[in-house]
Amino acid sequence: MLQQINIKDLAIVSTLEVELHPGMTVLTGETGAGKSILVDALGLVLGDRADSGMIRTGCDRAEITAIFDTHKLPAVIDWLKENALDDDGQCIMRRVLMNNGSSRAFINGSPAPLKSLQQLGELLVDIHGQHAHQSLLRRDHQRQLLDEFAAHGKLALNTATSFHAWHETEQKLSALQSQAHERGARIDLLQYQLNELSNLQLGENELDNLLQEHGLLSNSGRIIEQCSKALGNLDDNEDAALSLINRAHQDLVEFADLDKGLKESCELLDNAAIQISEALSALRHYADNLELDPNRLDYLDRRLQEIHDLARKYRCKPEELHALQQQHQLELDELANADTHLSDLEQQAIRLRDVYFEQANSLSKARQKAAKKLGQQVSEGMHSLGMPNGLLLVEVERLADERASAHGIDRIEFLVTANPGHPPRPLAKVASGGELSRISLAIQVATASCTQVPTLIFDEVDVGIGGGTAEIVGRMLRGIGAKQQVLCVTHLPQVASQGNHHLRVEKGTQGKEIHTALSALEGEARIEEIARMLGGIKITDHTLAHAREMIEQPQVAAS
Repeated sequence: MLQQINIKDLAIVSTLEVELHPGMTVLTGETGAGKSILVDALGLVLGDRADSGMIRTGCDRAEITAIFDTHKLPAVIDWLKENALDDDGQCIMRRVLMNNGSSRAFINGSPAPLKSLQQLGELLVDIHGQHAHQSLLRRDHQRQLLDEFAAHGKLALNTATSFHAWHETEQKLSALQSQAHERGARIDLLQYQLNELSNLQLGENELDNLLQEHGLLSNSGRIIEQCSKALGNLDDNEDAALSLINRAHQDLVEFADLDKGLKESCELLDNAAIQISEALSALRHYADNLELDPNRLDYLDRRLQEIHDLARKYRCKPEELHALQQQHQLELDELANADTHLSDLEQQAIRLRDVYFEQANSLSKARQKAAKKLGQQVSEGMHSLGMPNGLLLVEVERLADERASAHGIDRIEFLVTANPGHPPRPLAKVASGGELSRISLAIQVATASCTQVPTLIFDEVDVGIGGGTAEIVGRMLRGIGAKQQVLCVTHLPQVASQGNHHLRVEKGTQGKEIHTALSALEGEARIEEIARMLGGIKITDHTLAHAREMIEQPQVAAS
């Protein structure tokens, strides 16, 4: 439900704050006072196109904020959660228009694209009348209304689910069929490449072992040379380390008994001699077993070259060749079994198609039945609204099978005529704004029990009518207001008197500037406004009494 609208520096409005309540709220005022500005502002915050000319003269920007209570709106709550914009039962939509022609939008404080405003707006508000934000003109919305009116939403959902399952299988089948003529060539190529990779006989860890061994053999000459040099420095030469350590130990050991301070040093020298002796033994054993093997080195060179050449051919790293072989084998196995898979998919697609068309045909029959009932109810509503020859037909046209969609096999459109002898035309092509408003009202009344949109805006739905018809319009709107929130811009007292709440728009001046103000009317103030609408400039006691009676009448009827 719409709780509040705040407008700043839009058109002739400097600052305006409107609090709204459940039920039917009427908005009245003199011609030119700016009654429709509120509707225009709401349209902007719901994603309508804007331009800098809408900004109040002398201001840098205009700002509109709409606050909604979403506690009882599951579709809105789900949308906000899906877009990470939920805010504990409240939705704040804000639009800022800039002087340079740009605009910014926010949902619950987070920047949002215009498309998000439009998507969310369709769940929150429906605006009827001479306004661009008019969902009833769209065939997809007409289809949705018919389905909701007929209460076969589950059948429509099952039809959509079956369609998606069928088409997903068809897409897989089509992709597999399109690859069929290429499959043989691909199998031949894969088989050739696998033979080449298999002939290489590359083990999983062979490359690492080859590189390690090659590094050792290619450096074996230098290693032997360094081992010989190390042996000489440790033992073979006159000034070798072992000889020097042994000599130092002998020089000191005879004095160790005299001075215990030398004992630790002698023990360390003795240990060092032992460790060097062990190192000499290990080094001699290593050097004795290290051989120069040019034949083995030549083999390693050739083997590594073979691996690198094949890696370059397949444009991969040498270490990736083993994984490439496994990958090719998996693909070859899949292609070899493709015929079996293709046959299975063909059978599955046939089954899913049959299921879809069975459900779509059931949905189509249900729609045709509901279309007659909805058309009759809307036509009766049009008669009540001053269109005695009005007729609405809900056309359910069976489409060709190839045009089937997730929404079924029907093309649904509301066709309407208001005059005898004129053939019904699409609702979207009705020329008269007043007629369109009343037709929309008749449709809304007929489908009020099924629509999920919580707030309905009627912008001068009473254009071109008066008298008893105007009173019927007011009753209809008040009836809708018992279930949904209704905001109605009107210039007729018969409609205004039916409201649960009444707002008056007034245009005035502050200095040289024109501004618009809004006030909530109750009691005598409301009676005076209805009287003004009844009697014009001069208001008599009789006019006031009539106004009081008009206001009291719907209240008495409700009690």
